[in-house]
Amino acid sequence: MTDTNTHPTTGGNKSPSHTAYQVRDREGRKSFWTRIGSAWTHADGQGFNLQLDCVPLDGKIVLRTTTENNE
Repeated sequence: MTDTNTHPTTGGNKSPSHTAYQVRDREGRKSFWTRIGSAWTHADGQGFNLQLDCVPLDGKIVLRTTTENNE
């Protein structure tokens, strides 16, 4: 097993491929999104390494593709 966490299409980029969020629904208002970590795609594209800075109390985590807007 190797310790690389790059996706074949990233060309060796070590930036996370996904951002982890806790999403809390609020009655009558927009949901509140809190960034809680990052994920990196395995080199074979079959899984992720997930690093969380905190864990949501409700156990719900949303992974979204990382873009410049959510970094």
